[in-house]
Amino acid sequence: MSSMQINASDVLLVIDVQNDFCPGGALAVPDGDAVLQPIHTIAPSFKHIVLTQDWHPRDHFSFASSHPGKQPFEEIESPYGPQTLWPDHCVQGTNGADFHPALKLTSAELILRKGFRGNLDSYSAFFENDRTTSTGLTGYLRERGLTRVFLAGLAYDYCVGYSALDARRAGFPAFVIRDACRAIDLNGSVAAIEAEFARAGDVLLDSVQLTN
Repeated sequence: MSSMQINASDVLLVIDVQNDFCPGGALAVPDGDAVLQPIHTIAPSFKHIVLTQDWHPRDHFSFASSHPGKQPFEEIESPYGPQTLWPDHCVQGTNGADFHPALKLTSAELILRKGFRGNLDSYSAFFENDRTTSTGLTGYLRERGLTRVFLAGLAYDYCVGYSALDARRAGFPAFVIRDACRAIDLNGSVAAIEAEFARAGDVLLDSVQLTN
């Protein structure tokens, strides 16, 4: 297993380590809080850290409760393509939307909120789910001279995975730190995202491979 040197132009992108995605939350990822230890282990190696935060209005389009007769995890057609319906989660201003209380990344330079547009879901840290509406993260990284993106957090097969693919799409080499992520694995979503990684050239790493 080869190691990778972290340098001053690398950024650690920590995706959605929020209460609702951790055990006891409204959309809990199995073993979700297990990402905390590896994230805290690798964070000191990075001079630059960005956090994302799912941040939905109460009546968000992606919530099953916004579609009478529909249940969580059903799929509907939206103007931008298939949309999975989720339990209400990460509602703006609620405890569920807060970062996990044990997440201690005080050196993070940016908190990027996503999913706040009521009629448009947002998995990726770079683009909303219509694949055209930018979050502004691409411009931020370029303006700051950051060149490689390392990803950790929740969930591996949704928001982490989409962010990694879009990092490559935006021209940034992307590395997913697998043991610092946890997956939902809904209807084969882990296999699907890993096939996309292979096509895009995204690289899977373990935290022990990172050195500074």
